[in-house]
Amino acid sequence: MSIKQIIYLGVLLLATPVLAQEVSPTAAAQNFEAPATGTLRANLRRLGLEMSSTDVKNAEAYVNSPVSQFNADSQTVIKGVFDGVLEYDRSNLQWNNSLFMEYGKTKLKPAGEPSDTNETADQILLTSEYTHKLWQVRHMDVGPMASVGYQTEFTKNQDAPRTQIVRGKAGIKVFNGDIIKDLYLAGVYEYDMTYPEHVSKSAAEAGWRIEYDLREGVHFSTDGYYRKYISFSQYIAEDLEYDLKATARMDVNLTQSLTFGPYITYRRGKARGTHQTASNMMVGVSLSYKDLFNIF
Repeated sequence: MSIKQIIYLGVLLLATPVLAQEVSPTAAAQNFEAPATGTLRANLRRLGLEMSSTDVKNAEAYVNSPVSQFNADSQTVIKGVFDGVLEYDRSNLQWNNSLFMEYGKTKLKPAGEPSDTNETADQILLTSEYTHKLWQVRHMDVGPMASVGYQTEFTKNQDAPRTQIVRGKAGIKVFNGDIIKDLYLAGVYEYDMTYPEHVSKSAAEAGWRIEYDLREGVHFSTDGYYRKYISFSQYIAEDLEYDLKATARMDVNLTQSLTFGPYITYRRGKARGTHQTASNMMVGVSLSYKDLFNIF
């Protein structure tokens, strides 16, 4: 069975329980009871700003100095992140509509040379995901999931075209746990419109989001995914054979909603047109705001 067929089958399996609502034995015996109502929440997971600045004066006069701080390049690093989800939750399903945006830029000013600016992060990801609750295992919900998303970016990267990808997923997911918030395994279908030669791709993907309170006011979290591509409709040298991204962060509460703390982000991948892998690791600190708004 192909990945595309698996996705279609997963969507069909998800649609069946929606059309035929699950009814507990108690509710079946007492059919006069009103159905369970759902809750709608706006979850601002993170609104963050990460910034550092190094200003070096007269570095050209200290080229041979053993003090590296005196001959380093002046640089400014800025990154902004928005991660928000509109969550609809009821007894037998969860439907999330999320928007994730990040943009980072580094400005480098070597002594006596013109400044150079480059992007360190640029992504816009809009996703709608439906998950059906079939079982409960150790206070965690388990069930099939399906999602559709669109990925693009604010600006194109130098001479490369702007990313434009429509992505569908279907698989199995563990969610709503005290520590494990999301853990899934899914088949993926992508329609990549980045290049003039549009490419259809299939892949397998595993992803996670884990949160844990180390102590009162100190929160650890990690999230990421690993995506392994299986087939391509045509050859584009820049297409990735696999893509790994992982983030870990520690947030210390300044107020109930405002946090500050260190983070580390690692991304690794390999393009089809080269034998060498590429990787990027970023370490820093961030100031973040998060909140949860109950709509009904």
